[in-house]
Parts: sequence; C-alpha cells; structure tokens
Amino acid sequence: MGGEMLPPGEAGPDDVVLSWEGSEVVAVRLPQLADSLDQILAAMARKQGKPLAELDRKAKQQVVKTLEARGAFFVRHGVETVAGALGVSRFTVYNYINYANEQRAKAREGDERSRQDG
Repeated sequence: MGGEMLPPGEAGPDDVVLSWEGSEVVAVRLPQLADSLDQILAAMARKQGKPLAELDRKAKQQVVKTLEARGAFFVRHGVETVAGALGVSRFTVYNYINYANEQRAKAREGDERSRQDG
C-alpha cells in the first residue's frame, strides 16, 4: 500500500502504532487513499507491460472490475482517476462498472440454478 514506517514517538493522529509485548515498536503512516489508487494503477500497468490506455476494451473492463473489487471507486475522484489512466471517459468507466455488475449477477443466477438442479 505504500505505507511509511516511523519511530512511535513521531506518530501523528492518523498513523497506526504497532505494539509488541506491550511496547510500541513502530508507527506506520498510510498514504492517502487517492495516492494508493495511483500506486495500484501503476502496478496494474507494470503487470500488463504497457500503459493501461493501450489495453483493448476487454482488458480495460477487467481492470475496472478488479479496481471495483478493491474499492477504488469509493475514493474521491476515483472514477475520474481511473478514466484518465485508461484513456476513456467517466461515462465509459461507469459502463464498465455496470457491465461487471451484470456479469456477477448472471454468475450468481447460474450458481443458484446449479444448486437447485443438483
């Protein structure tokens, strides 16, 4: 996630202080969620081996599905950030989110039918 370790005495109110056997040993400063989204997008681009904007439609839909599962769209301006990284409009990102939701719903319906038939 890109956290930063600090001495416990330097911890701020938003930092997480970790203890071991009753003693504070380290503080962790987590990045802002928006920074984490940028890091996730960069990692996804590295995994793909090219900028996300160069992916085909199906691959971009998979990226959006993965990001939605990670809560990326709860981050302020998350849709805009993802749209920029993918080289598409916000409207397209919302369409990809809707498509992913439809696919999950169809998969659940299929699972339910299988259980009822089995």
